[in-house]
Parts: sequence; C-alpha cells; structure tokens
Amino acid sequence: MPNCSTMALWMICDFLVSPARGFDIFENRKEANLLTETRHDWTRDEIRGIYRLPLPELIFQAQLAHREFHRPDEVQLCRLLSIKTGGCPEDCAYCSQSAHYPTGVVREPLMNPGDVLAAAERAKAEGATRFCMGAAWRQVSEGKDFERVLEMVRGVAALDMEVCCTLGMLTVSQAQRLKDAGLSAYNHNLDTSPEFYSQIITTRVYEDRLRTIENVRKAGITVCCGGILGMGESDEDRIGLLEQLSRLDPHPESVPINMLVLNEGTPLAGAEELDPLVMVRAIATARILMPASRVRLAAGRRGLSQEAVALCFLAGANSIFTGEKLLTTPNPGAEADDRMLESLGLKATRSARREVPSTQATGGQA
Repeated sequence: MPNCSTMALWMICDFLVSPARGFDIFENRKEANLLTETRHDWTRDEIRGIYRLPLPELIFQAQLAHREFHRPDEVQLCRLLSIKTGGCPEDCAYCSQSAHYPTGVVREPLMNPGDVLAAAERAKAEGATRFCMGAAWRQVSEGKDFERVLEMVRGVAALDMEVCCTLGMLTVSQAQRLKDAGLSAYNHNLDTSPEFYSQIITTRVYEDRLRTIENVRKAGITVCCGGILGMGESDEDRIGLLEQLSRLDPHPESVPINMLVLNEGTPLAGAEELDPLVMVRAIATARILMPASRVRLAAGRRGLSQEAVALCFLAGANSIFTGEKLLTTPNPGAEADDRMLESLGLKATRSARREVPSTQATGGQA
C-alpha cells in the first residue's frame, strides 16, 4: 500500500490531468455559473453523488468552489478556551466533560473574566483572529454567571477579534444580549445526521439544536455549526449531516468539521479509527454545498499526518484551531502550526474579518 505522502502526490497529479467521470455536478449548466450559485435545496441524492465522486475529481471541484469565494493561500487561526469545564448534565457519548462518564475531568467553576481576557490577548499575539469561549452547560441560565460571560464577550470584542461562544441552548433574548455585548458568532453543532443522533445523545433532541440556531439567527448573530466524524456513523449519516447543514437558510457562516478524539471513560473511547480520507471527502463536499462558508478543520487534527492536513486544505478547509488544548483535548501548539503553514506555503489571515449575518431565511431546512 502506498503511504499517505505518495497517495497525496498521486491524487494531486491525477485530478489535474484526468477528465470528470460519472456524476457531474455541472450537468446542463455552465461551470462559471454553478460555483457562484448558493443553494439551500440540495437533495440527498445530489449530495450523495457529490460525496461519492472519485476523490481527485471531488477535490478539484471543491477547489473551484473555494477559489470563487476565498483566498486559496489564507487560513484563519482560531483559539478555543474552556471557560467552564466539566460537570455537564448532557450525555454526549464523545464528551470528556459529561458528568455521566468517569473521564477524570474535574469540574471547575466559571473562569474570571480577567483571566479570559489575558488568554485572548495571548491568542491574538500568536496570530489568532477569532476567539471562542466554551462552557460545559446544557443551557444558558440567567444570573451572575451569564453576566460574567457578557463581560468576557465585551472584553474580547474590544481587542478587535471575532468573538464566538458555545454555551448550550439559549433563548432569543439571551442571544440578543450576547449580540449587544459584541458577540460575532455562536457555535451549536448538529453533531451528526438526524437518523444517527439518538445513538450519540439522549438528553436533548435534534429539534432543540435547530431551535437554538434559529434563536441565534433572530438576534443577528452569525452561526457556527458543523459535526463530528468517526463516532460509528455510516457514510449515509455523514451525507445526512451535510444535507441538514446545506439546507439551513442561510448557510452557517462557519462549518467546523471535527474528527472524533477518543476520550477515556466515554462510551466512544474504543471507537474505530477514522480513515483521514473520510475527513477530506466531508470537507470537500461541504465546500461545494456551502461555498461562501468558512470550513474549519477542527478537533482531531493532532491525529492527522501533515499530508492529510494538506489534503483537507486542498479540499476547501480554510480555518484551524490553534493552541495546545481544544477545550480539554490535546491540539497542536502555535509554533507547530506556524511551521506547518510555512511548509505548505500558506499564511494566516492577519485581521479579523467580521462575519456579517447572511440574509434572513426565506425558506427552511429539511
């Protein structure tokens, strides 16, 4: 079997010289027009056809879409900080912070706003233009802790960084208060397909997640929404997740694609290792379906070779999370990422691009 580096070189050369085979997303259309069209009515059959394209062709089409909307040599650096760790009442089967599982993660109180601001300043100094804050809550509760989160948002926004939070479910009024404090984006992942969802979490339903996304939209905050691969789902479930994301109207401005990190003590600690090319396929398909969105190569990157990461960028990923820890899981450090980007000839985005919420939905999702 060829190694990953050899395979990467073969794929790059092959898609440059090989004609399209089989399913053709340009059928009956001019190539130049398709890539500027943003659709919210993708069918599962169409998505399946794209996802199952020969990999060189899939990456080639994703690059065409990517270059219509983004600078191909730029990658946005983000930093994600756990501002309240452990003790979460949800039973997400992948999560080390769930109170349901003996993971060894110690429950900690909400951080001091001053310490959070200092972490954001360090992140900015290391090249990050987006700072994300995560709290292990089921939902946002009114009171002292929420007031402290609002103080954190105001402080980070004053650094001229994009500010993102992931705090669980929230109401429209809470979303509006976050918006007024300077919040740029709110993360609330769908995790997986509607069909596979109950195998991963039972303490909330899929509609709860969709409702939170709707509340965020109503407040005029941009949406960060993606999923996790490698939890035992099938290709059809991955296609189903991409269908749900692509039919959100507007599309999420940010689409994080995570690879499962095996956390000791969780039900998924013994999950089968994911083929990195599955990540590449999912990222490339996401880029074609949601061409204007930032596709973020998120958790699990430490388990990928540099060649696999390069393929993810080639497939349309244009953002990574930096820093030695992602919430509670290990992640490549800032210096390692600097070396990686330099070796690939890529550069970090140097200024925060304030994401403007897309036009409000005129349709719905499937």
